[in-house]
Amino acid sequence: MGGRACKFWMVVGCALALAPARSSAEEGFDTEHIFGFLIGTDVGNVGEREFQTQTTGRVGKGGAAYRALEHEVEIEVVPLPNFRIELGGTVSLHDITGVPDIDDRRQFNFQGASLDLRYRLLDRDRAPFGLTIAAELHGDRIDETSGAKGRMYGTEFTLAFDRELIPNFAIGALNLIYQPEWARFEVGGVSEKSSTIGAAFAGLVRVRPNVLLGGELRYFRQYEGIGLGEFAGQALFAGPTAYFQLSERSRLTLSWSMQAWGRPAGSGGNLNLVNFERHQARMVFGINF
Repeated sequence: MGGRACKFWMVVGCALALAPARSSAEEGFDTEHIFGFLIGTDVGNVGEREFQTQTTGRVGKGGAAYRALEHEVEIEVVPLPNFRIELGGTVSLHDITGVPDIDDRRQFNFQGASLDLRYRLLDRDRAPFGLTIAAELHGDRIDETSGAKGRMYGTEFTLAFDRELIPNFAIGALNLIYQPEWARFEVGGVSEKSSTIGAAFAGLVRVRPNVLLGGELRYFRQYEGIGLGEFAGQALFAGPTAYFQLSERSRLTLSWSMQAWGRPAGSGGNLNLVNFERHQARMVFGINF
């Protein structure tokens, strides 16, 4: 655990040393991309187009070997005021050995496609806080956790809030999340339905004109059935986040989270490695074009 945290901060330190400095900080924040696992309320200006790559790694289940990596390529456009559309495609890599209830596999596949829609209801420059509603729809042929083939459909609904805590220095964000998912696997034709609710908080401070550092705290509860049926487990994740404005057109976000506490339904212990992973990390690079 300590080694992973040390490596994360080593990467952040190198990026911080190499990040370009400017004579004065930009006024305010653009929260569209500054967080790792959360979203901000900004959606961009009309006519903006962006290319983005997002790589998410998940490691650790049970004491066995579990590694899953997803790489998503996305195109974002802002066709109307306060409204953003994002289209994406994802490939995934799974390396699993000895995890209970998951078949051993080592594979690389095209996973699926996604559509992300966001609409900003309140602009924090004109209101006490920013408020955006988001819906990300995805259809997959590979299960993101087990790597098993099938048909998977889901939606992530997010209610996002953010507010400048100290003008031009500190920003805070809150996300409320609901994720219903449905899956039908090729092997055995088994169907599963699940849902997850969660709350996440992030805080960042400006340490250099183009560098933000902070952390994120996320809590999830998972249920069987899309309507929050039988309780399956819960987990709390915490970890650091760093954002770098590399140039006027390019940016980089790094985030790492460790499961600080968790518990599957009907079990004791301090971690939930049945429904969630021990570590999660994300790197996002984007460029305007």
